[in-house]
Amino acid sequence: MKKLVLAGLAATALVSGQAQAADLARPAPVYRAVPALTFFTWTGCYVGGNGGGVWARKEWFDLLPGLAGTSMGTQDANGFLAGAQGGCNYQTGSWVFGIQGDYDWAQATGNNVNALFPLLTDRSNVRALYSLTGRVGYAWDRFLLYAKGGGAWERDDYAVLVGGFNLATAAETRGGWTVGMGGEYAFLDFITGFVEYDFYGMGTRTTTFGTCSVAACGAVTFPVDIKENKSVVKAGLNFKFGPTPPLVGRY
Repeated sequence: MKKLVLAGLAATALVSGQAQAADLARPAPVYRAVPALTFFTWTGCYVGGNGGGVWARKEWFDLLPGLAGTSMGTQDANGFLAGAQGGCNYQTGSWVFGIQGDYDWAQATGNNVNALFPLLTDRSNVRALYSLTGRVGYAWDRFLLYAKGGGAWERDDYAVLVGGFNLATAAETRGGWTVGMGGEYAFLDFITGFVEYDFYGMGTRTTTFGTCSVAACGAVTFPVDIKENKSVVKAGLNFKFGPTPPLVGRY
């Protein structure tokens, strides 16, 4: 019996030693850290340039006694614009909030034959357009869909012509409002491109014209009400400053 017990202990020791030897021969497992995800952020400030087209609809109203409020006709002052913009964004989750200012030089001219005085031609020229707007958007990584709205201002020149000669001229800077929407894509971490549509409501403003002589304009003045709305489509590039990838995100 004693011999059997000793033989069992010896067999157990032999098996245990072989198992330990096998464990020593097996390489230890290598544990790798789970890589962190990186993501693009719209947070930061930017400056850039843009260009596009402008389509303005203007209607003139006579204010002379007996004709006050009578339309003198409508005109489409269409053309192009180019300028610069700058602003800042802040992203929280997928939502992006920002503020932007822009200034565009414009060349958009339109004219019509005066409906009350057919010998006269009324001409408008949009010279500049600028705005200060708030923006809110939703981002899918590098693509941002946004809406904007705020205050707008423009610089206009006007003329009343007879036979190609300036009978009277006027100029004004008027204020209004704008709303728009667009899409922006980050081609690189610091360069984005956008396309947007904006509507401008410039209301009705009274503009004072000065009649012209050979020497100068302004000898005799008369008022005209001018109503205006316009649409703008433009595209541009922005150079972004601020946080850049890689930024650590969710696992």
